Amino acid sequence: MSIDARRQHGLTMIELIIFILVVTIAVIGVLGVITLNTSRSADPIRQKQALAIAEGMLNEIRSAGTDPCSITDPNYGIVGAVCTEPDNVGPEGGAARPYDNVNDYVANWNTPSAYNEDLLGARLPAGYAATVTITQPATFAGIPASDTFLITVSVNYGGNTNVVLSTYRLRYQ
Repeated sequence: MSIDARRQHGLTMIELIIFILVVTIAVIGVLGVITLNTSRSADPIRQKQALAIAEGMLNEIRSAGTDPCSITDPNYGIVGAVCTEPDNVGPEGGAARPYDNVNDYVANWNTPSAYNEDLLGARLPAGYAATVTITQPATFAGIPASDTFLITVSVNYGGNTNVVLSTYRLRYQ
């Protein structure tokens, strides 16, 4: 065998170092992708939980009445009657959920009200915060503002991540 043929067996040190470097870069890339997928895998579960909380709040509010009279008014529930005691924004003293009227779920129009419990009084899961905002748009399909409610429920489940649901509720008399 010639001297040149003996030198061709095996790898040189430079080839070995380059091979280790290429494999290391590939492994780091794959681990980065795995880490990214693992860190975001729980996000859909948190989003579904936030959506369930928002839907529950929205359904609770939509099931409330829209009578312009206070529940203590003798004309409460009478269609077209003139109220002697109108139902104001905010729950009546000591009233518990579910409230009798849509506007009882906020303290002021256009101002978010925070909720940290569900309808049954159970606290929302850790990391979730719900707010309810009710506005009265100027007009909606020709219906006066006093008979129109835009209900918006927002559930935050971490940082700038929100689930927001909105619906209209009309006073039909």
